[in-house]
Amino acid sequence: MGGFDWTDGGSGILNVSGVNLEYACWGPAPDQAPTLVLLHEGLGCVALWREFPAKLAQATGLGVFAYSRKGYGKSDPVTLPRPLDFMAREAQEVVGPLLDAIGLRRGVLLGHSDGATIAAQYGGGVQDHRVRGLVLMAPHFFTEPGGLAEIAQVRDVYAQGDLKAKMGRYHDDPEGAFRGWNEVWLDPGFKAWNVADVIDYFRVPVLAIQGHGDQYGTMAQIDVIEERSYAPVELLKLDDCGHAPHLEQSEQVLAAIADFVARLVRIEAAEVIPA
Repeated sequence: MGGFDWTDGGSGILNVSGVNLEYACWGPAPDQAPTLVLLHEGLGCVALWREFPAKLAQATGLGVFAYSRKGYGKSDPVTLPRPLDFMAREAQEVVGPLLDAIGLRRGVLLGHSDGATIAAQYGGGVQDHRVRGLVLMAPHFFTEPGGLAEIAQVRDVYAQGDLKAKMGRYHDDPEGAFRGWNEVWLDPGFKAWNVADVIDYFRVPVLAIQGHGDQYGTMAQIDVIEERSYAPVELLKLDDCGHAPHLEQSEQVLAAIADFVARLVRIEAAEVIPA
């Protein structure tokens, strides 16, 4: 695994294509079981997944790997401004080498918010037979006026309040982390952003999860997956849930993911032809 040592509950820094990325892992290593690879939201990092990865490993029996993208957590800082296609670039340039570095054999990409979009762009844009499924929580495939308005409000909160100080508990460079997300989404050129065409190229099963109260996106963001995907799609629409289903409705989300990946494992086992 290129010097990478998987330890249940372990964490550290992994160099991927010359960039130092913070990581943590739970459960069995990739040579012992399939792996769930977590891709965080626009202001997230390893620590902000909180207890979810450990619970996910326990609920599924699979390995769970999380990393902080460049500019987040304890990973290397990012050069600003980020390009408007930063999510596509993460999918095309970082995810594959990262999966190589951890020795992934087979697994599922599980993304939240911007991380879900990155997972979708990898699943639809890169042919990687190691990836057997996608779990997309509160994904973004196109901009919506309500979501952009909410992001503008967050910019005002950041400028006037203590959000920067709070982010500093989790990010070595809170200014870079915030601006690298907020300024792209509020760039006038980003209003026309739409990557829903990647859905047309999904060839693995998808579980998409969205809260009815999500302030950053409507149900249209996951309905479009069901409308366009040729691969099997399951939708989980949650009441009393905003933008963080894994934290706000943890039990339902864990149960749905555990069932989804268990069926993937059973299907794969059934397809193995004895020698």
